[in-house]
Amino acid sequence: MSHTLPSSPMDVFPATREMLEAARKAKLFGWWDFPLEVVTVDDAEADATDWAYWYYTSGNPITRTKQEVSETVFQNDASVVALPAGFRKEESLTFGAAGDLIRAEGLEHSKDILFGGIKDILFDVDVSFANLEQVVADDSILNEKMGDGQELHGICCSTLQYYTMIECNGERFDVLNMANNHALDLGVERLSATHDLLSRDGIMDIGAPRSEEEYGKGKVFNSNGIKLGFVSATYGLNGKTLPEGEEYRVHTSKLMSKYAPTDLDLLLAQIDDCKKRGCDFIVASIHWGVDCEFFPRLRQIEAAHTLVEAGVDLIIGAHPHVIQPVEYYRTKRDPNRIAVIAYSLGSLTWGWYTAPHLILSLVLNLELARGRMDGEYRTYIKGVRPIPVFRNISYEGDKRLMRIEKLQGHLGDVGGANKDIDQMKKYADLVLGGAWQT
Repeated sequence: MSHTLPSSPMDVFPATREMLEAARKAKLFGWWDFPLEVVTVDDAEADATDWAYWYYTSGNPITRTKQEVSETVFQNDASVVALPAGFRKEESLTFGAAGDLIRAEGLEHSKDILFGGIKDILFDVDVSFANLEQVVADDSILNEKMGDGQELHGICCSTLQYYTMIECNGERFDVLNMANNHALDLGVERLSATHDLLSRDGIMDIGAPRSEEEYGKGKVFNSNGIKLGFVSATYGLNGKTLPEGEEYRVHTSKLMSKYAPTDLDLLLAQIDDCKKRGCDFIVASIHWGVDCEFFPRLRQIEAAHTLVEAGVDLIIGAHPHVIQPVEYYRTKRDPNRIAVIAYSLGSLTWGWYTAPHLILSLVLNLELARGRMDGEYRTYIKGVRPIPVFRNISYEGDKRLMRIEKLQGHLGDVGGANKDIDQMKKYADLVLGGAWQT
């Protein structure tokens, strides 16, 4: 049986004549071989050029960047991450982080199959984290509100798909981020219902306060004697606005505006709150970046360093839908501290099946250690490993099955079911260097 699968948005997006012409010329003349200098990812600011650039890059990802970006993100590798001399460990914690969890047609058929190839690195840890890039609704609401456009403009999932994405053989994510551009796709009512669902399932959500008192505050998660503080923000809400009196419902800041400087005030307020509450280690989940660019923008690097010097120890980035470098940054506030900055982990699940840049993502594994040094308790990262993974598709009769697998386990494949292994390896090498294979 022959199966035709959508590769990227270029395959199905109803592009205008102007978008098609811009994409043709960009390909012909190499206009967008490097990132477009001035661009927005916020629908409220987007013009025809922004949309044409998005359309083009969805099928032709940007693999080049400016020299100053490369020099920053490749100045060292994971080998610099280690416990400092004189540190005496008392507690430890393992942490697994993934990128976007996004619906895909028929995903519910992959229950307990989806994460089978990566369960050891994502669920067999003390704390498991990802970005929930949607709200949850039943089928009648999905059909009424979203129609046929949910893969492109709005993203939401059924309850069956939700349970496929948040658990594996009874093990669930511990923390899920909801501060992303799709949080308001079905309004605050479905946002609240998704909150309730996560609470019933014992999952802590971050980034979408339930009350005005929670706005600008961090969230705290305790594990193995280590108090983790979580802070979060998204660049926007796909041009949607929160209802009057409920502006607090999603942590939103101008992180990627064409017209305004990067606004870190909301994140800094959450960092300060985590410090006041005695958190040992602070994790920032930031929804930012430009779609289908393999490198962050310089403004993101500058913002990330500001947040780290303010107290963040780990940054987990999302939104570009492709992987971006992991930076290992020695802080000025503590020369013994290496902060880890993952600018984008890509999309772990989604409804595009064959484009190598869109099916590839990262799982980030860390080990934290809390102990004493110079008479004080401190928490450091003992080790970190970014692991490239990809979505593999198979069929059981007419049922499409998705299973996420480690890229390294397929590097020797020749003429197998997935013919894009070599291209995904090139992307992983581009972003991570060759050290990820060791």
